[in-house]
Amino acid sequence: MNLIMGEGELVSCRELVEAQELIYNCSLSHIKPMSLKCAIELGIPDIIHNHGQPITLSKLISSLPIHPSKAHCIHRLMRILVHFGFFTTQLLLPQQQEETYSLTLASKLFLKDCPIKATPFFLVQLNPLLLKPWHFLSTWLQKGEDDDDHPSTPFEMANGINFWDGVGNDPMVKYMFTEAMATDSYLMSKVIVEEGKEVFEGLSSLVDVGGGTGIMANAIVEAFTNIKCTVLDLPYIVADLKGTHNLNFVEGDMFKKIPSANAVLLKWTLHDWNDEEVVVILKKCREAIWSKDKGGKVIVIDMVIDDDEEPKSSVETQLCFDMLMMVNLTGKERNEKEWENLFLAAGFSHYKINPIVGFRSLIEVFP
Repeated sequence: MNLIMGEGELVSCRELVEAQELIYNCSLSHIKPMSLKCAIELGIPDIIHNHGQPITLSKLISSLPIHPSKAHCIHRLMRILVHFGFFTTQLLLPQQQEETYSLTLASKLFLKDCPIKATPFFLVQLNPLLLKPWHFLSTWLQKGEDDDDHPSTPFEMANGINFWDGVGNDPMVKYMFTEAMATDSYLMSKVIVEEGKEVFEGLSSLVDVGGGTGIMANAIVEAFTNIKCTVLDLPYIVADLKGTHNLNFVEGDMFKKIPSANAVLLKWTLHDWNDEEVVVILKKCREAIWSKDKGGKVIVIDMVIDDDEEPKSSVETQLCFDMLMMVNLTGKERNEKEWENLFLAAGFSHYKINPIVGFRSLIEVFP
């Protein structure tokens, strides 16, 4: 059976159902993170982990801090989280009907003692401070940049302050955001040292711009003992940090001056800023690094959107991050051509992209 749509378009009922399903799926997509948030807050990953073996539903329920009248709801919560891939299930024995639950690699990242902690980044995205701006996106898009009251981002429109001040003024959000960035640096340091070590070979000095508490820099100097590393960040981040014989911390502003070095590292930094600001940062990097003949270069760890080459799931993550940058900051995620334009505008001659960091790439930029 076919139905007539606007302008006489003939559409089958099957096509309409598929279109409706797409809309329903999108409108209900918040249920995935909110269900997972519930499981994290109830401590389900740690309960299963501490049990030491697959746990039955009845044992899981008895271990949870829930009211007995809500016990029947846990099966439904676990069923959807199994479907999404955060837990696995199987029958304890073929003749028994009670299911047991085990962790997947994804849910192991939510364990309290896991060094790669996914909880801070996951929960901070669901904080009202970061959720509220999405309700202002369409209103923000209708405002002209020449309007006197035009905020630079939907975040600023919703909260009355910019993203960095908003994070800094909320102790819980600040803690979760800082922990999320530290965890990312820890994981990236492992990946880079193992899979991108040729990028650092031969370097004698490096400045990690926006390097926070030095997690990335520490990993680099431990793996490459000949490199002297400087972490450049804002005063409130590095003021009380102590360095070592080959690692030191410097207060500063990357828009004003970057210490001279063989190379400069920018990990997940440039996507926070618009094109004009990125060119300013890159020019400061070019002033800081040695000449091409002496091995000077800038090392960028950031996303390179490539719809044709990347897996669909990776592209989806990249595009979601791009929207995140638009809503909270003035930055964006970029494709290779956009990166090339910025590098050339900042006075660099060529670059090399190595897509080794999951949905991010390692880019070497040369003067």
